[in-house]
Amino acid sequence: MNPLPTFFHPEQLAFKPRYEWAFGERIDHPETTARAESILAAVQADPMFSLRVPDELPPGAVQSVHSQPLMTLYHTATLLAPGETFYPTVFPKESQGRGDPTRLQHAGHWCFDAGTPLTHEALPAATWSAACALEAARILGRDGVALSYALSRPPGHHATRGLFGGYCYFNNAAIAARHLRRKRKRVAILDIDYHHGNGTQSLFYRDPSVLFVSIHADPTDAFPYFAGFPEESGAGRGLGYNMNLALPRGTDGAHYLRVLDDHVVPALVAFAPDALVLSAGLDTYHLDPVGDFELTTEDLHEVGRRLGRLRLPTAVIQEGGYYTPDLGLNATALLRGIAAGQR
Repeated sequence: MNPLPTFFHPEQLAFKPRYEWAFGERIDHPETTARAESILAAVQADPMFSLRVPDELPPGAVQSVHSQPLMTLYHTATLLAPGETFYPTVFPKESQGRGDPTRLQHAGHWCFDAGTPLTHEALPAATWSAACALEAARILGRDGVALSYALSRPPGHHATRGLFGGYCYFNNAAIAARHLRRKRKRVAILDIDYHHGNGTQSLFYRDPSVLFVSIHADPTDAFPYFAGFPEESGAGRGLGYNMNLALPRGTDGAHYLRVLDDHVVPALVAFAPDALVLSAGLDTYHLDPVGDFELTTEDLHEVGRRLGRLRLPTAVIQEGGYYTPDLGLNATALLRGIAAGQR
């Protein structure tokens, strides 16, 4: 078996959010550099993986997914002093004015939570994170590559065209999917993060050429709260090409795999995509401090094996996962499972 192409850039470690506000309390920020470092250590120690630095993003790759005001805001944040952190003041969007992306005090116009700070280092880190995702998509099909991995950090699946939040700045999975859609006719995105990928859903909600399936915690009790309900099934020509599977607290591996077998795999088979983008959140793990599912490392491997059996060219994009002692173990277990299923 050829080594699995794995993409990461060291500048992704320069971004270090210090804390976030959660229900009025200031807590240590879960999206630390230790997440990427745990996975890096695991892939560097495993001969299955070939660690590579991505090329720089080509002009227009991010702009095809995100609005110009959002890009301007991120560039405005690079004027902050290194190490300085700015937390947007967020108001209900319906009553806001237009906002000025060159004024950092207006950043809340483009932000939907209190946990996603702006810093001097945020834009470069997010740009390289997106570059990893694009490279993972680009390499599929080259020299027989059927599986690739983007160690994207910060994550991306909550970012919409014009809003950031949920620790996400650029929607890495959407950038990968847009590239694949240009090269291939039909693309499926499967999001297995504990949290619903509201940003990815919004970007493809009217697009019949991209199937979006998300298996996640019930948003009645879990972030992002305002999206991810089963009745959200697409709109216009995209009606029927969006599937949300909201699972209850305490979901274990057996329940999760049944949902995968009974709903996710049949939907993917019926759509018959030319490629799969997997938003690989690992916060379904039973020790994760952010989620309350009960999946084990063995369950994550089995999730991967079932998806690998689809034998689709697959770009795996890292999303959440916050129990850093086992994060590398869980990432490699999932990826080894996909590779085993593809054989």
